[in-house]
Amino acid sequence: MFRPNLYWLLVFVPVSLAIDLAHGSPLLVFVTCAIAIVPLAGLVGRSTGSIAAHSGPRVGGLLNATFGNLTEMIIGVLLVAAGEVEVVKASLIGSIIGNLVLVLGASLFIGGLRHKELRFSARSAGLQTASLLLAVLALVMPAIFVSTDRTTGTEREIVSVVVAGVLILLYVATLIYTQITHAHLFRAAEADEGPEWGRRQALLILLASGAVVGLESELLVVSLEPTIAAVGFTKVFVGIFVVAVIGNAAEHASAVGFAWKNQADVTMEIVFGSSAQIAMFVAPLLIFVSLIISRPMDFVFSPFEIAAVGLSTIIVGLISLDGRSNWLEGLQLLGAYVIMAISFFFVGSPPAH
Repeated sequence: MFRPNLYWLLVFVPVSLAIDLAHGSPLLVFVTCAIAIVPLAGLVGRSTGSIAAHSGPRVGGLLNATFGNLTEMIIGVLLVAAGEVEVVKASLIGSIIGNLVLVLGASLFIGGLRHKELRFSARSAGLQTASLLLAVLALVMPAIFVSTDRTTGTEREIVSVVVAGVLILLYVATLIYTQITHAHLFRAAEADEGPEWGRRQALLILLASGAVVGLESELLVVSLEPTIAAVGFTKVFVGIFVVAVIGNAAEHASAVGFAWKNQADVTMEIVFGSSAQIAMFVAPLLIFVSLIISRPMDFVFSPFEIAAVGLSTIIVGLISLDGRSNWLEGLQLLGAYVIMAISFFFVGSPPAH
């Protein structure tokens, strides 16, 4: 009996390339590339996990924390290089709220249907919530700063660089705390099944899948503008609810799967870890990348985007305070995601400052 497999979607890699070579519809190129990136991101995650398993819990934890969002980083760099700064910012916001509200909501809801109560480490969730609230502060202050209408481009760039630098330093400090000095307090109770692949095989798969992700992401970026024009969506909506979901889909499925197995600690680690990495490492790193390639991107987000991240963090923080959850809280998070989606759908691009 045949069972559906995520990696069947790899067929869309040659399909997307064929459509592009035949100068087919940009919309078809965008859709097929988006679908192709989903299993490729899964391969990146699995190969990284295997390399991490070979490296031991401490080094492995650092590897997962560093390369866990490699797909999003590749897509982000290519979008910055193409000058699609608005889409990059929206996709970063979308990745954070997607993890916190959509993925966690789906995980708690589906896991809660099978298990009356899901338990996880309140200590770990509390630390990650504090990190995310710090990221919210980093989003709010630059936005307030530019709202004074007395800022210059240089001042805006300086503020963005300093904020990005501080976030990266604090992210590194958090990794040292959770993976080295106090690792015993935060290691999820996940069964150690050993590496899925050998070290060399995992490295080759990581390099190959990363390269194809880069190729597919390039086609995705090139077809973005005509696709947006064809479907009539705003760049903000596409960034938050399309581009952001593409690179996270495989990881999302893993988080839901662990909740179904009553391993909510692992689910929370995936959700919070990915969100914190996007907010405190990927987004700040893209600021520096944008300067290196002479496509400056600042750390100033729209009030609507900041509100979405801030409220998502607060809601999830309140839910995780007692270290337990259920299907109702999962459904509430899913409802919050729908509310944000419909609101962003009718919001146009934020005005330029």
